[in-house]
Amino acid sequence: MNQSNHYETIVIGAGPAGLTAGIYLARARVKTLIMNEGIVGGQIILTYEIANYPGIEKISGHQLATIMKKQAESFGCTIINGKAIKKIELENEVKSITLSDDSVFTADTIILSPGGRSRTLEIKGEDDFKGKGISYCATCDGDFFTDKEIVVVGGGNSALEEAVSLTKYAKKVTIVHMLDKFQASEYVIEEAKKNPKINFIMKSSLSSFEGKESIESVNIKNLETKEITNFKTDGVFVFIGYVPNTEFLKDKIELNKRGEIVVKGDMSTNKEGVYAAGDSTAKQFRQITTAVADGTIAALSVSNYLEKSRIINN
Repeated sequence: MNQSNHYETIVIGAGPAGLTAGIYLARARVKTLIMNEGIVGGQIILTYEIANYPGIEKISGHQLATIMKKQAESFGCTIINGKAIKKIELENEVKSITLSDDSVFTADTIILSPGGRSRTLEIKGEDDFKGKGISYCATCDGDFFTDKEIVVVGGGNSALEEAVSLTKYAKKVTIVHMLDKFQASEYVIEEAKKNPKINFIMKSSLSSFEGKESIESVNIKNLETKEITNFKTDGVFVFIGYVPNTEFLKDKIELNKRGEIVVKGDMSTNKEGVYAAGDSTAKQFRQITTAVADGTIAALSVSNYLEKSRIINN
């Protein structure tokens, strides 16, 4: 075992959950490494402005991620960024991770916080307007569209519930759904249909986002007639599902049918010494604050686990 590449804890993922875990562990003098494939901050860097993080009136997602990263590093946490995981072994007492450059790191404990991503439409203009009119979180961004006209894409419980929620801010909400009926509970459908601010465009899908600096309109295709209509809008909320970044953990850890990591109350998994936190876990709500809470619990649980291991080994 290469001692220079051995850590007491390796955290996989540098979103709010992973960075919080790193802050708590490093501050507790636990030798900690955070591995991150993408940009530090995870999904929050897509949020132009955060106004519901307790204690902070307004801050951009990028700013908040930068602060968290600096905090973790100031306590001694090491962060490796921009490298994918090639191989991961969680069975043995000492866990092993091989990165894309074939470097190998080992750890006594692991915290899995790879996060996730909203399922996207994968149409023209979507990448250009993320955070500039396109949102995947009503709770995060709803109030930015006060007195605006917006589009909601989707037909499940989340789409309809979020559409109703968005009427607290927007003056008009248009739901675009590809089928002729919704895949939601009857109560949720009734609530959406009786709301005077909500309109419906059925058997249709978005074909592109249009605009200059931000979204100005969307092209909507009628799936029966194939006719495309340009529809003016101030913003679009997409609710067509959520994808956890757990493909690399298949057959390595217990996942549910949606690919989410199954955890107990202390954030432990079905593998000894392996914990998980954040949006990749099986949970109902996904917010920055819930990710931070998960990271805190996972870090404290790991600290307790390591302390007990030291006592036993001594």
